[in-house]
Amino acid sequence: MKIGNILKVLEKQAASTLEYPFGDDVMVYKVMNKMFALISIKDTSHLNAMNLKCDPEDALAYRDIYENVIPGYHMNKKHWNTIYFDKDNSISDEAIIEMIEESYNLVVSKLTKKQKLELEAIKK
Repeated sequence: MKIGNILKVLEKQAASTLEYPFGDDVMVYKVMNKMFALISIKDTSHLNAMNLKCDPEDALAYRDIYENVIPGYHMNKKHWNTIYFDKDNSISDEAIIEMIEESYNLVVSKLTKKQKLELEAIKK
């Protein structure tokens, strides 16, 4: 999947914001100030890796299915996966989109009631 397409999927999530708290080569996407994606980039046209939050059972399944999905690098390995884009690219665009949306939804599910109400207002 091309970097532009991945960024479009990340940016289309309601109230998604982009920050660079770890330097110019690490993009962090947040919803309501909570991270749902972390992307390591080599340059503006090439992704190195992406960390996404994941249900623990799904996390294990993705790791079993795809060679380029490993436990989250520098993250809680039970709840985060890292997708490497320089390894085997057998992972489909649909699977990447599904993982992004799952990560976003998991983060949203843990927001406070007040934050969820604010998010709903933004969606309208």
